[in-house]
Amino acid sequence: MKAYIRSAAIVAPQDGSAGTPLLRQVLTYTGNRLTCAEPDYNQFIDPRAIRRMSRIIKMGTAAAMQCLQLADVQMPGAITMGTAYGCLEDTGVFMKRMVEQHEEMLTPTSFIQSTHNTISAQIALQLQCHAYNNTFVHRGFSFESALLDAKMLLEEGQKQVLTGAADEITPYSFSILQRFGLYKTDPGNNIDLYNRPGKGTMAGEGAAFFLLDSSDHPGNYAIVDGLHTFYKPAGIETIWENITQFLAANELQPGDIDLLVTGRNGDAAGDKIYAEMQEAIFPEQVAIGFKFLCGEYPTASAFALWMAARILKEQQLPAVFGVTQPASLRRVLIYNHYEQIHHSLMLLRAC
Repeated sequence: MKAYIRSAAIVAPQDGSAGTPLLRQVLTYTGNRLTCAEPDYNQFIDPRAIRRMSRIIKMGTAAAMQCLQLADVQMPGAITMGTAYGCLEDTGVFMKRMVEQHEEMLTPTSFIQSTHNTISAQIALQLQCHAYNNTFVHRGFSFESALLDAKMLLEEGQKQVLTGAADEITPYSFSILQRFGLYKTDPGNNIDLYNRPGKGTMAGEGAAFFLLDSSDHPGNYAIVDGLHTFYKPAGIETIWENITQFLAANELQPGDIDLLVTGRNGDAAGDKIYAEMQEAIFPEQVAIGFKFLCGEYPTASAFALWMAARILKEQQLPAVFGVTQPASLRRVLIYNHYEQIHHSLMLLRAC
């Protein structure tokens, strides 16, 4: 069963407008954190509901509603999404009040909205959608799990599935993660991220949603041909084996890939994996990174899928990548790992 990407939308540190060429104007950030360029939420969400929503709920709901608008679909047959962090802002508010008020006279709102499935639930409430609704909280595999669930639903006969991911960074979570040395300490520019090798990366966040369809429609973005994940590989050889076996399972050779999208994030140890893999398996392929545009977070692969799908639809590589346009843009392979633990492969094909 083919899984067509009928539409895709994001709320991310970059402008995701569908009516303009991909990444025509790239937003730049200085420091070690990228934050979302948020749209006018009144375009996508009932204004009466907006005031009760936290930032991540607005981001996820807006991306989902825009995705449906682009496809001219009123009601999806199912909703799946992934998130690793959930609604961190509401979680922080609730925990702070617990301490300040000595666990007494607590209002339940922040607790209710702090659960990981709040975003998909709000989307369903906005749509009055009573269909299948599932949220996956699998750290670096959260989005891939949601995408896999969506593909299985299509194979079972479902026609259209809204699937996506959302994660945010808050001052609390940024401070905690920074203690683990995940982010660079030197202030720099995200566009220059790959020219600043060393330890750490830049924090990111974002929401991305896709309408997967079992049928071909004019204007479809791309086809999701394959998805594969693997956990804590023993070494670089194991990574190579997973990639080559994934290609073989899809009856492809490395030379059949026209564009390689990797999760390079500026961290020397993590980026070494991508460099060695590219040299060993894809020495001739055009390769680009994406995390200098959105930052690092567990579901950043959803941004990569949005970007790759737009590239296949528009058949044009944006100038910001500084690489030569491939002779053909037929197949794209996305390879991403999160903290060298969660590794994923996504194979896309032009419609």
